[in-house]
Amino acid sequence: MYNSDNVFAKIIRGEIPCNKIYENDYAMSFHDIEPMCATHALIIPKGEYENVLDFVQRAPAAVQAGFWECFAKTAEILGVTADFNILANAGVDAPLFKQSVFHFHLHLMAGDRHDELREMVKCLCE
Repeated sequence: MYNSDNVFAKIIRGEIPCNKIYENDYAMSFHDIEPMCATHALIIPKGEYENVLDFVQRAPAAVQAGFWECFAKTAEILGVTADFNILANAGVDAPLFKQSVFHFHLHLMAGDRHDELREMVKCLCE
């Protein structure tokens, strides 16, 4: 069940400030407050979707198109054209990175990794 008091819902409502990158009628993007790479943005739909499966199963086509337009525009604004990662966590027991905010979001990461991510990747690759 979606919790409308999560941090991303509050950002959408303007109750919590963010360093916004781009916004349209369906989605918005902003800089991550704890970046793991030189470029680390979050892209979120404005609707109430808990994770990526919830989003693709329930969001109308216009909402999905608007979300991906926001993603593409965010990448353009940030100058991300190649050599990037997209990450979507789903669930408290996800094997690599556990979902901590239950509002669907994508992490767009590019550029040099910060030490924390470098250590995580090193552990995963061993």
